[in-house]
Amino acid sequence: MKRISLVVSILCACFVSAAWGQQPAGTCVNDWSEFHRTNMERWNPCETVLNVHNVGGLVLKWSYTTSNMVKSSPAVVNGAVYVGSLDNNVYALNATTGAKLWSYDTGYLVQQPSPAVANGLVYGGSNHHNIYALNAKTGAKLWSSPPTDSSHSSPAVANGVVYDGGGGGSFANVHALNAKTGATLWSYTGCRGCIGYSSPAVANGVVYAGVAEFPDIGGYVYALNASTGAPLWSFATAGPVYSSPAVANGVVYFGCDVSLCALDASTGAKLWSYTTGGGVESSPAVANGVVYFGSDDYGIYALNAKTGAKLWSYRTGSYVYSSPAVANGVVYVGSDDYNVYALNAKTGAKLWSYTTGSVVESSPAVANGVVYVGSDDGNVYAFGLK
Repeated sequence: MKRISLVVSILCACFVSAAWGQQPAGTCVNDWSEFHRTNMERWNPCETVLNVHNVGGLVLKWSYTTSNMVKSSPAVVNGAVYVGSLDNNVYALNATTGAKLWSYDTGYLVQQPSPAVANGLVYGGSNHHNIYALNAKTGAKLWSSPPTDSSHSSPAVANGVVYDGGGGGSFANVHALNAKTGATLWSYTGCRGCIGYSSPAVANGVVYAGVAEFPDIGGYVYALNASTGAPLWSFATAGPVYSSPAVANGVVYFGCDVSLCALDASTGAKLWSYTTGGGVESSPAVANGVVYFGSDDYGIYALNAKTGAKLWSYRTGSYVYSSPAVANGVVYVGSDDYNVYALNAKTGAKLWSYTTGSVVESSPAVANGVVYVGSDDGNVYAFGLK
């Protein structure tokens, strides 16, 4: 089974994020509302509590035990943590205490999809192959979509539209749904039989999504008009695309087979690639001119975002399917060696780690001085300062 995974002032961080079209000018919301967060880069520019000097003091604040593995990545919004489990449920937990607020039984495994939260609704997918919308306060289901094969992709929400990857059989590769009603606005099939493990990224009116060609012999990244689904360009890769794109400063970054690839966001032209010693299923994070990602070669890498030159690498004890999260000079990421790591974003030096009861393929979320992540031991963990 395939898996899909800064020291600046608040004013400057918010200006940069707003300039990239993801947050209103003059605000800085310290939430993590979906897999990409709100800036399409797995970077929280609003985090000011945790930093390179104090992150070594992280302790377990709470853990919540589900009845199966937690590969889904948490969303953190308005004091609640939303996450899926292979026990078929989506959970809402109190972000401070870990107490369960509600759970929703999807009827099928919530294997990879990570919830997206917008305008008081929680959007998610399951192995039932559809997208559902839940009331964020109560967990009541408002709608569910027709089948889209959404069992692998995490939805993204922008401008009142839910975007989701799909595919396999007769399903389209990318879907756009009305966020209020679930009605299909458009769907796109660039590769019949390809599967969208990748979570779409939406930036500047364009949807970027990757697909894996069955049976894992190649893949594509598509750029589509966000309003109409009309194709703008496509890029063929030598191997399947499981990594979700990150979009920053006119560049699309994603894992392509055993490499990290960078494409011109307007044309799809390849700018550079960096080859690792294993497959890159981890989704990149981009912050302050650096792109961070993990590899099957047990490594975590930091590259110059403009040139692809390696700045540093850190070796864990196993595969890194988890996708890094970056906040205030620290990179957070899980590994199949059972650990969650905090690394210095400039040097790669280990600042902190915590050993869970199993592999960590969930991707961390960092908000309001707390790190949230799931583990295959069935737990959702929250780490903060004493």
